[in-house]
Amino acid sequence: MAHTDLIRNATQTLIDHVDELTALDQAIGDGDHGLNMRRGALAIQAKLDGMADQTLNEALRTMGMTCMSTIGGSSGPVFGTLMITLGKELPEPPTAAALASAVDAGIKALTRLGKAEVGQKTLLDVLDPVQKVLAAGGDNLAARVRDCAFASANATAEMDAIKGRASFLGDRALGHVDPGSRSMALIIGAICDSLPSAAQTSSLSA
Repeated sequence: MAHTDLIRNATQTLIDHVDELTALDQAIGDGDHGLNMRRGALAIQAKLDGMADQTLNEALRTMGMTCMSTIGGSSGPVFGTLMITLGKELPEPPTAAALASAVDAGIKALTRLGKAEVGQKTLLDVLDPVQKVLAAGGDNLAARVRDCAFASANATAEMDAIKGRASFLGDRALGHVDPGSRSMALIIGAICDSLPSAAQTSSLSA
């Protein structure tokens, strides 16, 4: 499958879930996360034809820069930095082990960017467990990565918010899923669901 198909599916998932992401952010944020992610997704989709001639690494850098220039709030730099870091780190074609290493580099970059850590109700609480599943490898990897991403996003509902606007709510943020974590899970889930069946059962190398 061409990387542009994966990108199209992932961005369309964000567009399709704009109302859900907006509702999540209205509960513990300023309510604009869904619209911001939709804006970024549409901007990336507008560049898909050009990305068809790019390598995966180049496409990731293009997406990263697009995120930074079009997504408002903190999400632009966060998702942009993650994409650009993955673009620097991933070999072609990416293997599961290489993806695990690249995601680890992304986690470190985001930790430096936002001074956030795992366990503080951010998208790091999806990326970190997903990275561990990728690093462990094994059969049915795509399905296990997908399940891990969604379960980890749901688990943020029981975390105290330390960073971002939600941190001002104190205990009132409990019971609410972090919007950025949900967006990250939607992206990961869409990619896993789009992979060819051979990649889903082995190394995620397609």
